[in-house]
Amino acid sequence: MSAPVTPALLYLDNVSVSFDGFRALNALSLAVDHAEMRAIIGPNGAGKTTMMDVITGKTRPNEGTALFEGSHDLTALDEAAIAELGIGRKFQTPTVFEMHSVEDNILLALKDNRSPLATLLSRRTARERERIDALLERVRLTAHRRRKAGELSHGQKQWLEIGMLLAQQPKLLLIDEPAAGMTDQETADTADLLRDIARTQAVIVVEHDMTFVRDLGVKVTCLHEGSVLAEGTLDAVSANERVVEVYLGR
Repeated sequence: MSAPVTPALLYLDNVSVSFDGFRALNALSLAVDHAEMRAIIGPNGAGKTTMMDVITGKTRPNEGTALFEGSHDLTALDEAAIAELGIGRKFQTPTVFEMHSVEDNILLALKDNRSPLATLLSRRTARERERIDALLERVRLTAHRRRKAGELSHGQKQWLEIGMLLAQQPKLLLIDEPAAGMTDQETADTADLLRDIARTQAVIVVEHDMTFVRDLGVKVTCLHEGSVLAEGTLDAVSANERVVEVYLGR
């Protein structure tokens, strides 16, 4: 691997994406450090989803630079190769194996090259049991390990999917609107969980719930029309007249 050209874990520079003449990203530049959590806010159509599509290889930019760990060109890799680098993505709607137990969901997600059937039928090693136990504790589901995933609340399913992502040992997690549909207590617990994860891994959270963003207490980037409109603390971004005009309202 060549020497890193930037110390940032994720580096986007002048990234633009157009769809049939519509500019979804417009010279977007963004840098996220190792073990940093960043909140991405902005109105619908601001480019938040397209940004994550570029990072994960789902969408190729028309121009610009997208680097991971300073030397991996994300624009030249497919989705599978990018996932192997250590980028995990969680969509807004949780996707779990509802008919399997919570712990079996984690087992299926462990970073090993095995088929699902062979995984479920094989005997678990001591190392696997330790990893499953640690992940269940981390995502607050130890007491629910033998329940079917389909029986969990919406918030618990979100935590389970985060646990499944963590089982892949990612270096960067992209999480889309984790607080949507959660109870107040689940929302608070989710903020605690993400802060815990960000001690060791980088996290990008796309979110519309400003109370949740405030609870995270992290740097905020507001996108508008495909580029960065404002960046800084939530208080500083919220005080920006353009952010108030195009997104927050008065």
